[in-house]
Amino acid sequence: MTAPPLSKNRLRLWLRLLKTTGEIEAELRRRLRSEFDTTLPRFDVMAALARAPEGLRMSEISARLRVSNGNITGIVDRLVLEGLALRIAVPGDRRAMVARLTPHGQSVFAEQAAAHEGWINELLSGLGAEDLAAMSSRLEQLTPLIEKERL
Repeated sequence: MTAPPLSKNRLRLWLRLLKTTGEIEAELRRRLRSEFDTTLPRFDVMAALARAPEGLRMSEISARLRVSNGNITGIVDRLVLEGLALRIAVPGDRRAMVARLTPHGQSVFAEQAAAHEGWINELLSGLGAEDLAAMSSRLEQLTPLIEKERL
């Protein structure tokens, strides 16, 4: 019996990656909702803001998360209403605002981030150090190939 062509195996791998990512993401969404009454997009916005203590414009958040400005604006609006974030005017640009976490927002996010890391650790606990290194290395090899195809 002849082995399937590499293209079929690559397609199967892609589908397996999608399925696995989707399952992990669904579990993270479930846990964020049940443990913190929050959503993954909201967690992602808070993570972006936590990594930029000086604040980010809405367009910068959207670019980092690869989602529309409209989605980001709604999430930031709710964070501001709940006292987890601030909108601050950009000096010299009357129309521009940056969003930044408040100290309370930083504290809330730190708790969520610690739980998130624990969940990921638990979900991937079947992988040892060698497995993680090998898989990470293989996935890193894909990035330059994908970028090359875009050019």
